[in-house]
Amino acid sequence: MNISKKKGIAKDPVPEVTLKEDWGIVGDVHAGPGEKQVSFLAQESVDAFQPHTDVCLKKGIFAENITTKGINLRELEIGQRLTINDCILEVSKKGKECHQFCNIAKIAGKCIMPKECIFVRVVKGGKIRKGDGIALLPA
Repeated sequence: MNISKKKGIAKDPVPEVTLKEDWGIVGDVHAGPGEKQVSFLAQESVDAFQPHTDVCLKKGIFAENITTKGINLRELEIGQRLTINDCILEVSKKGKECHQFCNIAKIAGKCIMPKECIFVRVVKGGKIRKGDGIALLPA
């Protein structure tokens, strides 16, 4: 899990966060109502991009809130729900639009978020910690 207080910069890893219903991660600059409350990026996507840059791609470098492992985020559908502990999250957007002067792209050489990330909205909040499992809810 990663948060930041400013937009346009890499996020810093934290051991736990609080998810607030219809808001996102408490204390993160991107939290607020709407479809892009929490961003997910697969570690597998970061690992695949690593050979294409000289920069060490630490968690949060692409400004993602949650770095996942073992879930194919691109296969998830809008409206599909996930759980982390007692929290319920709903996929609300796939990919993002990067502005022309994206600071992340300047650092890493390219931003992979437009094609590789998903966004979720918080249906039911609570605390989540680094290493907590993510489960898909049946449709």
